[in-house]
Amino acid sequence: MCNNSCINFGIRFLREEYVRGKRVIEVGSFDQNGSLRSIVRAFSPSEYIGVDIENGPGVDQICVSEKLIKKYGRHRFDVVISTEMLEHVRNWKKVIHNLKQILSPGGLLLITTRSRGFPFHGFPFDFWRFEISDIKLIFSDFEIHTLESDPEEPGIFLLARKPRNFIEKSIDDYKLYSMILNRHSSVAVATICFPFKIMKKIIIHMVRGDILLKISARFKK
Repeated sequence: MCNNSCINFGIRFLREEYVRGKRVIEVGSFDQNGSLRSIVRAFSPSEYIGVDIENGPGVDQICVSEKLIKKYGRHRFDVVISTEMLEHVRNWKKVIHNLKQILSPGGLLLITTRSRGFPFHGFPFDFWRFEISDIKLIFSDFEIHTLESDPEEPGIFLLARKPRNFIEKSIDDYKLYSMILNRHSSVAVATICFPFKIMKKIIIHMVRGDILLKISARFKK
């Protein structure tokens, strides 16, 4: 997924020299309303893989973002791209760990995600909001090339390079703003029991009937 300003960010900062002959992966590549795929492919990478949790436009392989290391291994790609995906994953810390680790030392990471003020948009979930201050801390172990706000809608754009002597910084205790809890939290929602107000909000904002039916069935057991 990628909106117009996201695409423009890619056009401005994804140079041919960064991509030509390189191994590229796009995580969350399902083309819902736009993609950087054509821009990147035009620069002739040696490999381009689009991964997501289900088949669809722009998806080459199925893989949940929490298991990228298991599927592809560490230091596997020279460029890692993830647009409009991070706010949708429950365990954002594990996903970011995977994004950092599949990237080779000296490689480039491009991420776009949403900030507070952007409305709830469940595909099928919408858990988090990231601010510039969050991204600065989360990626303080990277060399940040560009970090800016989306000029059209509340959101963040990042282009960063993984240091060759990379040492990953712990973010285990870091808290983000949760769209479900309406406050900063280290967890998206309770894993055992959902308070009624939280469960009601999740159900109201579900956009896919099959997901809604699965959750309803689970709670009936």
